[in-house]
Amino acid sequence: MPDIAASTVHLPPGTWESVLDCLCAHFATVGRVQWLDRMARGCVLDDAGQPITPATPYRAGLCIRYWREVADEEPIPFAETILYLDQHLLVADKPHFLPVTPAGRFVEETLLARLVKCTGNADLVPLHRIDRLTAGLVLFSTRPDSRAAYQALFRERAIEKRYEALAPPLPGQAFPLVRRSCIVAGEPFFRMRESDGPANSETRIEVLARGEGDWRYALYPHSGRKHQLRVQMAALGAPIRHDPLYPVLREEAPDDHARPLQLLAQALAFDDPLTGGQRRFESAQALGSPPTPHSTVS
Repeated sequence: MPDIAASTVHLPPGTWESVLDCLCAHFATVGRVQWLDRMARGCVLDDAGQPITPATPYRAGLCIRYWREVADEEPIPFAETILYLDQHLLVADKPHFLPVTPAGRFVEETLLARLVKCTGNADLVPLHRIDRLTAGLVLFSTRPDSRAAYQALFRERAIEKRYEALAPPLPGQAFPLVRRSCIVAGEPFFRMRESDGPANSETRIEVLARGEGDWRYALYPHSGRKHQLRVQMAALGAPIRHDPLYPVLREEAPDDHARPLQLLAQALAFDDPLTGGQRRFESAQALGSPPTPHSTVS
């Protein structure tokens, strides 16, 4: 079985005779032969860790644990780096295009899977997320007993997050500026948009450098809405360079590794809830530079 944590599903109400029949109906994109193969390898379990077999009877609400698998998974040819590791925290510097956790067509080619393989620590859990197309810092908890203390930092907005972005000039704006807006789901479902309504997102925006083409911006999100920085910069009239979703959805195409989204999770700062000491981590990456080819995690 893979080292990364299993996915779970609670079986919905129905009239199936077996768990196998229910799984085949519930997951339309996974064929019966695939489920039979997973069961034969012991990769489908109940909540007690007991193997599910083709003959296991269906029961509504039964918790099933399984490991996602993708055939012919696309390799991501860029390297992550471990910047810091102790008994409670791991800080990784993620490249563009690499997802943080398994989703869609990526399972093994994820930051989590690579780090579990590198460290041998199956207890690794990301404390937050950044977009697959965004590069930069991601914090991981290395052990369950201290995890809640670090998760609370994000829930209570007790971490300062600093991003950098390359985007078109905004000569008519006064800086620094604070963008507050209501961000809601748009069309299609994976895009977000600003809407009328009470603000649920806030970002402080500063200009670091005014180039002849793009300007370099520092972005300080106070909230963590999906695609918040990308949506707000596009709404201001300065969409982040090479953004395939905002302001206009581009036609679906393979990743263009020569044109990464120019957004970097550059720094994280917080007071450590266990020691009380100040922590600050900075990415070693720089926007405008080509991503580092993948070899081994350092």
